[in-house]
Amino acid sequence: MKKNVNVKADYIIVGCDLHEESMLVKYAADKSEPKTKSYAYKRVRRQAMIEDLKKLSARHGGAEVVFAYEASGLGYVLHDELVAAGIDCRVIAPSKVDRSPHYRRRKTDEVDAARMFELLRGHLLAGNKLPACHVPNKQERDDREVTRASHDVQQKVAMVKAQLTCLLKRYGIEEPDDVGRRWTKCYRAWLKGLPESKLDLGAGKVLLSYLRQIELMEEELAYWNKEVETLGQSDSHKAPVEAMMAHKGVGMVTATTFLTEVGDLNRFKKGRHVAAYLGLVPSSHESGEVDDRKGHITKQGPSQVRAVLNQAAWSFIRTEPWARAKYDRIAQRNPKKKKIAVVAVMHDLAIWLWRTGLAAKRAAAATAGS
Repeated sequence: MKKNVNVKADYIIVGCDLHEESMLVKYAADKSEPKTKSYAYKRVRRQAMIEDLKKLSARHGGAEVVFAYEASGLGYVLHDELVAAGIDCRVIAPSKVDRSPHYRRRKTDEVDAARMFELLRGHLLAGNKLPACHVPNKQERDDREVTRASHDVQQKVAMVKAQLTCLLKRYGIEEPDDVGRRWTKCYRAWLKGLPESKLDLGAGKVLLSYLRQIELMEEELAYWNKEVETLGQSDSHKAPVEAMMAHKGVGMVTATTFLTEVGDLNRFKKGRHVAAYLGLVPSSHESGEVDDRKGHITKQGPSQVRAVLNQAAWSFIRTEPWARAKYDRIAQRNPKKKKIAVVAVMHDLAIWLWRTGLAAKRAAAATAGS
């Protein structure tokens, strides 16, 4: 970074467009004109960037360095390195950044870096709201790897089962009444006999391949479910997990996934904030005061939680009078939109899980402190 005139400043403001191979940064002291520099996304170059920022801070009287970049699949490696170096780092939630059609048409690395820079400068110097996301600590990230692995394998099992079902449909094969429910031992035995009786050679090999994949992945899923159970019984999760599981509609995977993805339950002040974080609130399309149309749910936040909440919601609808009443009231209003009724139950269930888990955590902390 080029030398600037030694002028005291409050902040060195840095906006970064981050990629797997490169980092483009826009930086400036307070209100000065921003400059641009590119670095390779390698550890040695990240450290070089950090040293450059420290030198720039020193030239401006020890100005505080504040850095912002968008969350991505690269995780929080850069965030951790910046924080370890004493630099304030804000990770921006992409879903909360307003982008006009004009912006999307001229999207480049430099434009993205400038966007991060302007958002951060507006926040620091003008008090504008910064759409930053919660950065989980290292233990929370590690716990999420376990529950996400379980969810990922479960999704793969469902995908291969769907592929197998489509294969049967392509060949017009219908399930006989005497095989019982799908994926029972009797049903699987019937499937294994199809290649010799009703399928051509190639299709039969494909079907047997699907069955082998399902069996292998179900073994993997059983392994990860045990790992989730172990995680749910750990000291940090045991009390809230057991409190949530007191209701028969909530299992170990649901409770543990909810806790790991939501993270620190104390960071939410109200139930509606939890629902918004999980993407269970409707999007809003407003124009003036007379037009306020509610759209589909935002689907922001972790999809894994919505998946387990969907399963738990159906259990609640079958067993809980309040859930059944809510579902029926909404579904009867518009029978074609039963999904809305399920989402409404998911919304209330998420808030109930948060309150239950938070109460259990506080009770456990009080017991440990006494």
